[in-house]
Amino acid sequence: MGRAILMVMDSFGVGGARDAEAFGDVGADTFGHILAAAEAGNADRTGLRAGPLALPNLRRLGLYRATGHDHGEAPVTGRYGTAGETSRGKDTPSGHWEIAGVPVLFDWGYFPRTIPAFPASLIQQIVDDSAIPGILGDRHASGTEIIEELGEESVASGRPIFYTSTDSVLQIAAHETHFGLERLYELCAIARRHVDPLNIGRVIARPFIGEDAASFRRTANRRDYSVPPPEPTLLDRAVAAGRKVIAIGKIGDIFAGQGISEVRKGDGNDALFDAMLGALDDVADGDLVFANFVDFDMLHGHRRDVAGYAAALEAFDALLPELEARLQPGDLAIITADHGCDPTCTGSDHTRENVPLLVFGPDVAPGPLGHRDTFADIGESVAAHLKLPAGRHGTSFL
Repeated sequence: MGRAILMVMDSFGVGGARDAEAFGDVGADTFGHILAAAEAGNADRTGLRAGPLALPNLRRLGLYRATGHDHGEAPVTGRYGTAGETSRGKDTPSGHWEIAGVPVLFDWGYFPRTIPAFPASLIQQIVDDSAIPGILGDRHASGTEIIEELGEESVASGRPIFYTSTDSVLQIAAHETHFGLERLYELCAIARRHVDPLNIGRVIARPFIGEDAASFRRTANRRDYSVPPPEPTLLDRAVAAGRKVIAIGKIGDIFAGQGISEVRKGDGNDALFDAMLGALDDVADGDLVFANFVDFDMLHGHRRDVAGYAAALEAFDALLPELEARLQPGDLAIITADHGCDPTCTGSDHTRENVPLLVFGPDVAPGPLGHRDTFADIGESVAAHLKLPAGRHGTSFL
């Protein structure tokens, strides 16, 4: 049966979601718009160097063919298609849980676009239980922008920065040393308990370092405090069958530690890719490596950085031959995404989009997969490959 390697290019949507209008995302197309900007040579507007996007390996695996940007000109060595989301949100947990076979068929709780955004009673409960002197922020915001704006005041006052987005999330930023990393984690654990009645999906610790607004930067010590999936996922089925599941990056947090044998972290996509390759040395037939590559979303999508997103795609593409060289007969590798975050759109939120579905390995015959109506087909295909019990939401394409 070989091993399975499941890779999520966080936020790498390919447009065309059938329900984009319901999310205010008509026309969103993360890949298509980056591709068009590069080919147009819009260096003045986006910072992109002139010339087409150079993704030879993703093109060879079928990305361009799957998304209508290649009509047969280049050979394809993998199976290729797209997938649509059925979960009711366009957030990270919803996308990842559905990839693992469990769509989110309930409504998350959200915080309103008001100032303040959080109920006064909620904040008072958190303040009382954590003994912090108060909070800053209390609104919808971009994480990097609000840290730049309020970071110096946070360091001086000892008050952490609370903010949210259109996702079901409470994010708390504080300085790693002046406030304390472990203290931030404890604060987020307290907040997690208090937002449970509001059905909030995640509380995220957002530590940062630096000594002034010009030098502040978020670190890799982010930690997500998520609610667990509502039913067993692919990961749970694998662990129950005695298989090893190694989570790379924030996968362990997204699944609240459920169905995870081991977590390995990395600071940035390159380090996460290295961690994934290292995990391949420690898994056997029947095991799963599940990796999230967060830079696309965190550093470029939310910041509406077209040039940075394009460069990150090219850097990721250049790493793929090293993975392919590590694959053994019987191995199955899948590249997909959890939602979109079109850097050409206004605002800083995720976008509702279809995602790419690229399947490859030494024994995978190339060809089209078409469009899958749910991300859950991905999880069910991995389950079939690993000879695990089937779930109830998707259909294997193998």
